[in-house]
Amino acid sequence: MAEPSKQEIDARAYRLWEQAGRPEGRESEFWHLAEQELRNEDKGSPTRTPDTL
Repeated sequence: MAEPSKQEIDARAYRLWEQAGRPEGRESEFWHLAEQELRNEDKGSPTRTPDTL
């Protein structure tokens, strides 16, 4: 699988952030989580939120 693009990561991070209730000051946390999820998508990893890490 190719590396996810910045646009793909941004979109996933935004969705995760919204689902978590839009917490302020945690943007980079959601960005890294989105990047990890996209990279691991083909490995069947479960969807996680920063609150369950």
